[in-house]
Amino acid sequence: MTTRGLAPSLSLPQHQRVYARLRRALRGRVGWGWLGYRSVTGLFVVIAAAALALTDLAVSALDPWAEMRRLVAGLLRPDLFSIEAMSVVWTVAFAVLGVAIGASTGLLLALVFARLRAVRLLCAFLRSVHELFWALLLIQVAGLSAITGILAVAIPYSGIFAKVFAEMIEEADLPAERVLPVGTSTISRFAYARIPELAPQFWTYTLYRLECGMRSTLVLGFVGLPTIGFHLDSFFKQGHYAQAAALLLAFYALIGTRRLWARPIAVPILIVVSMLVVPETIGGGSALANLVRFLTHDIVPVPLREADLLAAATWVNLAVWLWPIMAKQALPGVIQTLVLSQVALVAMGLLALLLFPFICRRFAGRLGQPLGRVALVVVSSTPEYMLVYVLLQLLGPSMLPAIIALSLHNGAIVGYLMGRHADVLDYRPDAPRGVNLYCYETMPRLYGQFLAYALYRWEIILRESAIFGILGVATLGYYIDAAISEFRLDVAVVLLLVTALLSMMVDALSRGLRRQLRIDGMPTRLSAAPDEIRPGRPIGEEAHPCKA
Repeated sequence: MTTRGLAPSLSLPQHQRVYARLRRALRGRVGWGWLGYRSVTGLFVVIAAAALALTDLAVSALDPWAEMRRLVAGLLRPDLFSIEAMSVVWTVAFAVLGVAIGASTGLLLALVFARLRAVRLLCAFLRSVHELFWALLLIQVAGLSAITGILAVAIPYSGIFAKVFAEMIEEADLPAERVLPVGTSTISRFAYARIPELAPQFWTYTLYRLECGMRSTLVLGFVGLPTIGFHLDSFFKQGHYAQAAALLLAFYALIGTRRLWARPIAVPILIVVSMLVVPETIGGGSALANLVRFLTHDIVPVPLREADLLAAATWVNLAVWLWPIMAKQALPGVIQTLVLSQVALVAMGLLALLLFPFICRRFAGRLGQPLGRVALVVVSSTPEYMLVYVLLQLLGPSMLPAIIALSLHNGAIVGYLMGRHADVLDYRPDAPRGVNLYCYETMPRLYGQFLAYALYRWEIILRESAIFGILGVATLGYYIDAAISEFRLDVAVVLLLVTALLSMMVDALSRGLRRQLRIDGMPTRLSAAPDEIRPGRPIGEEAHPCKA
């Protein structure tokens, strides 16, 4: 096939994208041809139903309704004078510096992301390990310090930024490159042709990640770092819900006003101020000595410490040491993590399909739409970890709080995005109303987009499911936290590698399903401003996807 058979208005990069999509479609038909929207949905529902039989949904609290009434009463009467101002400042400072380092490192990695498979694997590993796990490891090296909080955000975010920036660079149609003189260096091409075109997209995505970074740094407070989460942990444990409500309001105010104070022109000032206000290190000794000990002793498996690596007996001892870890910790943790994530994924999908009409003007009306949007933004801005933390105190230890938290948070995100897509659909003048409009006009046109969002959130739900083990839910995080608490860091690293591998496998399977269903070109971004999806602009033409 030559370019003569195609429309003459297509440029060469567009031809290449057409050919690439055709090849992907043809490859997707081999072996997976039976998959479609209905079969994939049914498969996930059946798997979730089977997983539900293995799920602990017991409510063990003595009087959950009494505690719920106390919580609601406290939330309705926030004690604003109890807010620890510096915890709010440090939450922002950790996020600003962590995102700045992650974005800078990610941009450098993005330049070679497409050419080096090793870089792609490294980035996949970095973003597959949750910020809390990175924090628990970094505490062993740097203590409860600003370095721990900043790097816990920067390390996984560098892998995220690298992938997203690389996709932006690859997908950009840059006519300026074609007029550069022959022999222009790669650095000059990037500086003069790509940066001017891609800088607005880079800024938009980076500022969105700052919002995500604040949610991450809030959660880091639950492991001892002096952010908002540290004081929330204390207030919730003591039942001081009015004080906790005040801190939550301060956090929601930060998220809600992010577009006002986190502008591109203010970023350098934010970075400088954040460097000046970060807290002092608490304990830990020499970070360099701790790092050397960590890398050369703590995370080295016990059978390999000071052993003869050329002796066969050493590797036999390693296998003997590794077997009970894999059989008694990794395998049960993987099963429970998968069970929780699959049930939560389907619950999230059902909730998103129920919620999105509440922010769509066609269904909710001019008055109901803004109220629905505010409600979904508040729920989606609340970290799942904190929701689980609160629900565990109300309902007792089981998987039920984790399922509720995951489905609420992610369902609100997907529901909000689906509602915005529904708002730009062109309906017929004689379109039906109510249930008929939902079932026969809206859902058939949005279901592919819904599956794209759901499959994308699958890997994120799995990653979040793993960390809930820190709170006592029997997922992989439960065994990782126990190993770190017992200073068996070699065991913790093995379990972290299992967690990362599981997350990477689910991510690959999700991408394969999206490709087979031919929805891989649909947007999965979470950072688009409301005015970036406009009537007359086809859904799917947003600038880039958001990889959370």
